[in-house]
Amino acid sequence: MDHGAPIIYDLFGIPGFHLNLSNVLMLTVSALIVFCIGFFSARNLKMKPTGMQNVFEWLIDFVKNIISTTMDWKTGERFFGLGITIFLLIFVSNMVGIPFMIVTAEDHVVWWKSPTADPVITMTFAIMVIVLTHFYGIKMKGLKEYGKDYFRPMPFLFPLNIIGEFANTLTLGMRLFGNLYAKEILLTLLASAGGASIVGFLLAGAPMIAWQAFSIFIGAIQAFIFLMLTMVYMSNKVMD
Repeated sequence: MDHGAPIIYDLFGIPGFHLNLSNVLMLTVSALIVFCIGFFSARNLKMKPTGMQNVFEWLIDFVKNIISTTMDWKTGERFFGLGITIFLLIFVSNMVGIPFMIVTAEDHVVWWKSPTADPVITMTFAIMVIVLTHFYGIKMKGLKEYGKDYFRPMPFLFPLNIIGEFANTLTLGMRLFGNLYAKEILLTLLASAGGASIVGFLLAGAPMIAWQAFSIFIGAIQAFIFLMLTMVYMSNKVMD
């Protein structure tokens, strides 16, 4: 459990500017997988979908239904690209660390893992989402009308509305991190127990397979929750 991360400290000589190479690697891999899913699903479109196109069309309907439950489709249509990108990127990021982890033998540095098991990544996702909700809120309602929302339904609730913005950001990011980090911890513990001896391997084998299967469920649910909350927050900003 004493695994470390491949971090470059004070990048470009800037104090406090650190770079986690594992996060960069895994986010790049996740983004490439998402790109490939979209590319190969749409490469040969047919009137009667099969294979990847069939799965992707189901995903399109799934995301559209989520958006439609939080706002009318005329308003929510513009957020469809954002929604499907968020869901796929987080889902794939949750999945990539399930089959295995890559750890160097000498210094026990983790290179391959789920990037969403790092609070820096999940909080970055959350902050980007909240910033986008503010951007679209101002764009669609105007700065004056948007500012009035912080004094509704009663002016004295303004401080609570401000606190709510920080709370939304924190809960959105930390909920995703907490679930994925717990998954990584238990998988690591089971792998350590299985590698200790033949008996340990036999005892840990069945729980490892069961937990990996459950981890797929956790990863899918957390991607769904993140998308749903994103659209709920967006709806609260852009709808009257």
